[in-house]
Amino acid sequence: MSHMFTGIVQGKGKLLGKRKAGGGLSFDLEAGFDLSDPQEGESIAICGVCLTAYNIVGRRFLADVSPETLSRTRLGRLNTGDAVNMERALQVTDRLGGHIVSGHVDCLASLSALKKVGNFTLLNFSFPTEYSHYMIEKGSVTIDGVSLTINDCGDDCFSVSIIPQTLRETTLGDLVVGSRVNIEVDIIGKYVEKLLKRGGEGGKVSQTSSIDTRFLAENGFL
Repeated sequence: MSHMFTGIVQGKGKLLGKRKAGGGLSFDLEAGFDLSDPQEGESIAICGVCLTAYNIVGRRFLADVSPETLSRTRLGRLNTGDAVNMERALQVTDRLGGHIVSGHVDCLASLSALKKVGNFTLLNFSFPTEYSHYMIEKGSVTIDGVSLTINDCGDDCFSVSIIPQTLRETTLGDLVVGSRVNIEVDIIGKYVEKLLKRGGEGGKVSQTSSIDTRFLAENGFL
């Protein structure tokens, strides 16, 4: 993983414009916070998607979006003037306030229900069933770049509870039933799954795998 994020959004930015470029899109973006010590070519997550920033001037920068990214995320649905969640790549000295996020979106989910519970907002999402085994109760998920804890989950749905601060400071406060969001499942689960598949046939988890709790602990997973 060349760049990492934490899912703690630093602020909302804005899409100032977009144009077609090389089969994809070129975004003109403005951050909602100061880009201190800007590095040409640095990685910035836009709604959970890792993009490369260039032509950085003040808070404004350009970023290209590839056809692959457009096919897997909702970035192609963004319109000029839309707000976007932004997070700069993690530095070695930064706090890991959320969880490890790669900035590579796995799938899209749709908001199926929204309910106010006291000061909190309960969001229910539907998503492709092939990702259900990565979702666990009280596990982590990234929604449009925001690190959240899963309240409950089923084969094709899951729910999260949002605090008022998160609603104010991210685009999650703009969601309505039917809204589509970028989803990145917990990358640790992916690595564990791949380890467990070693020795299996046809990509299935081996029932006689040598991977056990001792192996996982020795390799830093526990």
